[in-house]
Amino acid sequence: MAGKVALFGASGVIGQSVANALKAQGRAYRVVGRSRASLEAQFGADPLAEVVTWNPDDPASVRAAARGVDTLIYMVGVNYWQFHLHPALMRKTLDGAIAEGVPRFVHIGSVYPYGLPRTTPVRDDHPREPHTYKGRMRKEQEDLLFAEHAAGTLQATVLRLPDFYGPGVEASFLHRAFVAAASGKRAQLIGPIDALHEFIYVPDVGPIVTALMNEPRAYGRSWNLGGPGATSQRQMVDEMYRQSGRPTKRMTMGKGMLRLLGLFDPFMRELVEMHYLMTSPVLMDDTELRQLLGEVRKTPYTEGIRQTLAFTKQHLSAVSPAPAATGRPHPVP
Repeated sequence: MAGKVALFGASGVIGQSVANALKAQGRAYRVVGRSRASLEAQFGADPLAEVVTWNPDDPASVRAAARGVDTLIYMVGVNYWQFHLHPALMRKTLDGAIAEGVPRFVHIGSVYPYGLPRTTPVRDDHPREPHTYKGRMRKEQEDLLFAEHAAGTLQATVLRLPDFYGPGVEASFLHRAFVAAASGKRAQLIGPIDALHEFIYVPDVGPIVTALMNEPRAYGRSWNLGGPGATSQRQMVDEMYRQSGRPTKRMTMGKGMLRLLGLFDPFMRELVEMHYLMTSPVLMDDTELRQLLGEVRKTPYTEGIRQTLAFTKQHLSAVSPAPAATGRPHPVP
């Protein structure tokens, strides 16, 4: 499927992964964000990348960013304590995309709209019954998109990601644990740490997104992308320290500690309502995605940890502290 691809919210790690996949295909693409300096720093050296800035509050700016685009990949993030912005940003982007006649819209989503899992694993058709504010905002965002698909104004699809990790991915549930393992310090974790969980290796995401956007049968519904298998924080962190050649050192915080830290840190305060994902994790069944695409490559945890640790050790001196003890726990595309 030829035509211009625009990455809205390109400066995040998922945007970079999608851009790398497009670059590997030799396909031109547009990166859209608020900061030209940031976009130029990340994509300016790639002759296939067109840098475009936008202001979501300016309809003309949104239209200009979407002009001439055949597929819009939406990864626009907000601060963790500003989830009320998600539906409004989606509405503004949709209005601009529809006005410019953008035919296809791919939204990178999360497990939040599912709410408490009724089954394990969770299939694509699991009811969306969010019991948290963040989940309701994510569902409202998706509802706006699918309403436009139903109206025939564009074709829409959603790809749901689990938690993620990878080289240079600081907005990750596991980032601080990688830094601790690489430097021989104590990993600070949010418990319980033995509950089943799954993580996707960020470099794997881009090729899956580009394959999905090129598949006509993908539109009109959402798709789960699970990790390479069920694991746990304990298993992941033990493997980090094993590969680092150091004994595991960790400290576990519970929900009560999150509440206490939340008195001083808005990010930690917002984690409290999402703590259910630590005790009732959403493990995703992506059988239908694999049947659709034929091949969904997922890096095994051992290899993903090896590559992430190697990067972390190399860049340890340049890594800035994450805003919370464990970094951001879920994708906020």
